[in-house]
Amino acid sequence: MPGSHSPAAVDGAAEHVVVAVDCTGADRGPAEVAAGAALAAGEGARSLLFGPASELAGALTDAPAGMVEVVDAPVSVAKSPDPAGAVRRHRDASIVQAAVAVAQGRAQAFVCAGGTGSALAAGLFHVKRARGIHRPALALPLPVPGHPVILLDVGANAQARPEHLEQFAFMGAALAGTLFGVERPRVGLLSNGEEAARGSELVREAHCRLEGALGGGGARGDAFESDAPRARTPAPAPARARAGTPFFGDPPTPAFEFVGNVEGGDITSGAAHVIVTDGFTGNVALKTMEGVSQAMLTAIRAAATSSSRAKLGGLLLRPSLGAFREEIDPEGQGGAYLLGLRRLGVVPHGGFARRGFARAIVRAGEGARRDLVGSTLAALADAGALRAAPADVRVER
Repeated sequence: MPGSHSPAAVDGAAEHVVVAVDCTGADRGPAEVAAGAALAAGEGARSLLFGPASELAGALTDAPAGMVEVVDAPVSVAKSPDPAGAVRRHRDASIVQAAVAVAQGRAQAFVCAGGTGSALAAGLFHVKRARGIHRPALALPLPVPGHPVILLDVGANAQARPEHLEQFAFMGAALAGTLFGVERPRVGLLSNGEEAARGSELVREAHCRLEGALGGGGARGDAFESDAPRARTPAPAPARARAGTPFFGDPPTPAFEFVGNVEGGDITSGAAHVIVTDGFTGNVALKTMEGVSQAMLTAIRAAATSSSRAKLGGLLLRPSLGAFREEIDPEGQGGAYLLGLRRLGVVPHGGFARRGFARAIVRAGEGARRDLVGSTLAALADAGALRAAPADVRVER
């Protein structure tokens, strides 16, 4: 029963981190998600699965004892045209129960194998936004060979304001530190030109906010040849003063290096570890990249089988091409991270196989264990980038 993971039993230690998993909505069915949970359990990741118990049980026969627990929750709202309304109406839905488990402390992160809309709605209604956050964002690690990059937002917010993009930058930087081990990631703002004056009004204003928060910016790096911090002006004292916090002594080291505007081609060039944009632009960019990538792989496959000589060459290249496919496989990243809530969420693609769902569960557990949410909020607070509470609202301590 889910009650076996009581809040009192959770102390943040690695062995006590539990990931709540919504198993419904996956293209290959709930059993494939459960099989992924079994693989993740083999890597030490504990999970609490919500879905049709009759379908999940058969996929867990190889899972280590005590690492995976099942809660019968056959109702799915993953395909609902009105995710927010469906989440409100169906409290017995699998994604709702998974989000409630996180809110109650029975789990420390959640994974949704169904629709992004239902994951976002359930997260907002039950896990809640982190205090001071304007909007949650979907951050996707892109498997670019040699220099992976995080793109956000990729679909949570079709419309955004400059302060939203400012917060997205800090969220992405914290995630890059967790995933890539970079102490001070380079962050760029997606635009139609490198100059600070280029881009829409949204981009120009966000550029100014990020420069103000970090005490400068715009020094671009050509690639990830060196991740050593560059010499730059530290964040000015007024950055923290904006949050209403007294400032004493030297300002804190900025959480990331703002490299200014980057263009579409820079998403794969290695100019930045993190690229920030609004959800509409990010989703279009992502889908374009996916389409071009698939078209290229199809063309390569066709060329490699077009003649006897080509087939022979294909056989010689197979080991190298296999390694390349493994490197760019999106399942290896585990899906998109839902950032900005009080707990971490991960949203894998519904078409993933068990390997992808396993990575999503492992990544969610790692993020909770390393307190990704806490480190993000701390960086935002240091930069004075958290949303201020209204004067007539008493802040809970």
